[in-house]
Amino acid sequence: MLETITETRMSTNLALIALGANLSSSVGSPDQSVRFALQLISRHPDLTLGSVSKIYYSPAFPAGSGPDYANACACLHTALSPEALLHVLHEIEAELGRQRDGRRWAARGIDLDLLAVGQLVLPDHATQDAWRSLPLAEQMTRTPEQLILPHPRMQDRAFVLLPLAEIAPLWHHPRSGQTVAEMLAALPAEDRAALRVSLDNPPATHQVTVSALSDSNR
Repeated sequence: MLETITETRMSTNLALIALGANLSSSVGSPDQSVRFALQLISRHPDLTLGSVSKIYYSPAFPAGSGPDYANACACLHTALSPEALLHVLHEIEAELGRQRDGRRWAARGIDLDLLAVGQLVLPDHATQDAWRSLPLAEQMTRTPEQLILPHPRMQDRAFVLLPLAEIAPLWHHPRSGQTVAEMLAALPAEDRAALRVSLDNPPATHQVTVSALSDSNR
């Protein structure tokens, strides 16, 4: 079995995803939605679910725009292209009742974000850098017309970096060179302190090993 798992990981890419919800979905509460989405991911024939973080609660942004979010991160291995993987994540969202209407940062029953696929930079270095440095006011109104990897706002979000640091602290951003742990440490202390762990039966957590990170797509 160990050999089979190792061979699978060597022939696929490591993908990092973030899960969040702050409204009830077709399967229940935000916590239940996050857990059910993880179940659907684990059952998909083209995805191998690996490490999963605890679930955290974080305030909605902008402040006062809705209930607190339930957030988690997960690592998975897949041979799918990034675009095909994103399509699968959107299908899972739809299965839980989400309808994408183009609104930015609105309250939602489930949200699955593709954060990174190995060390891939998409669509190119210049575009990724431009979106990563976009001022907050523009981030709230502009939507990219193509997939941007790594996710251009992951380094700014404690609700992404805190759970991600549990499972992939040594993954490093291919453009900034910072690890997840370093990006988290660079955030304001109040951003990190605003998150709290769910005590309601959190998912099992284990870290991605250095060897697994080394095997991921560069």
